[in-house]
Amino acid sequence: MVVAKLHEAGLRAEHAYCAALASVGISFLSWAASVKAEKAGTDRADRWGIFIGEWAPTFFGLGLALSQYENGGSRWKK
Repeated sequence: MVVAKLHEAGLRAEHAYCAALASVGISFLSWAASVKAEKAGTDRADRWGIFIGEWAPTFFGLGLALSQYENGGSRWKK
């Protein structure tokens, strides 16, 4: 199982939650930097912001799976 292997590698739910929150902030920063630095306009800035913003739900989902694994949820018992 992927979640078990990630947990064995040292990844914890808190790490995934922090990565999710960081990706929200990085999404905003990349959008703001792209608007200011590039002459392509807001279209490209929006694409950068959305691209990075899509990482947050993945990290939150991974955090939830790791949290359930850490709490010994019935789904993870062998």
